Formats: sequence, structure tokens, C-alpha cells
Amino acid sequence: MKKLRAPSSKRYGEKLQAPNSKLQRSTKIQAPKAARKNTRRSRYSNTEIVGMRVHENPNGNGASRHPFDLEERTTCFGEAIVQFVKKVPRSPGNDRLVGQLVGCGTSIGANYCEANERVSKKDFRNTIGRCVKEAKETKYFLRLIAAAEPQLAEQARSLYREAKELHLIFASMFRQ
Repeated sequence: MKKLRAPSSKRYGEKLQAPNSKLQRSTKIQAPKAARKNTRRSRYSNTEIVGMRVHENPNGNGASRHPFDLEERTTCFGEAIVQFVKKVPRSPGNDRLVGQLVGCGTSIGANYCEANERVSKKDFRNTIGRCVKEAKETKYFLRLIAAAEPQLAEQARSLYREAKELHLIFASMFRQ
């Protein structure tokens, strides 16, 4: 029976690095005090940051790339869902519905952004299929929240109409 040997570093031309006892400094927290003095502070206060919204303006003048820009439309829809769920009263039943609604309502836009960066037609179709499913699921949870909280039914109805339009758009794209 032959004994197996570990490969020798001489045979393969490798050099082994000796262990180092010094700590590697990779973050600002571990940097020496002299280096920490030069950190810059943000020029915005916390109240200004909270009120800001992030938008990409491709033309620089605030106009969208196309009048039917689905990426912007799905982003605005996700923002509207997040604002809507802040108005839903907290309770164990509502919390579950809110979590589900935020998940599916915001993932429509995320999946559409992913579909735009497709690798192949098959990948695009698969990702658009997820958009269809998430839009349908969003309609379902909006309907349940409207039933659970009748005072929010009108706002849920308008979001439901937008979710329905998005569902129809993505279903049409999926069928092509």
C-alpha cells in the first residue's frame, strides 16, 4: 500500500506565507486616531435626509425617458404601497397582511428592473412571469386589507386599480 504525500511547496513553486501577529486594519474604526480626524461630516441634517426622494433624471430636466416608463411607474407604485401600509392600524392579523403586501407590492418593480437587465429572452420571460405573479398577489392582499380596514378601502381600491393595470401590462408582455 502506497503512502500518499502532501504536495511539497518546493515541487509546485509555491511560497507559504508566515503568520503575522499584527492586526490588519481595514476599517475606519480600527484606523489610528490621526487618520480618524479627517473624516467628513454630511452637509445635510437628518430632517433633510428623511424628506429626500431618490430619482434618476436621465435628461437632467426631470422628464422621464419615455412617457410610459414602466420602471418609474413600478417604483412609484412601490412607494405608494409603503405609504399606504403606514396608515394601516397595528394588530396581529394586519401585521401579517402588511408584511405580505409590502413584499409583493415592492417586488414588482424590483423584478421589472431585473428583467430589463436580461441575459436572454428566456430569462426576460421568466422574470416578467414573476412580475405577473407579484402583481396578482398584490391585488389579493389589497383586497384583504380593504376588507379588514373599511376606512382604508377607498385608497386600497385606487392601489388595486394600479396593480390590476400592471398585472395586465406584464401579462401581455409575458404572452409575447
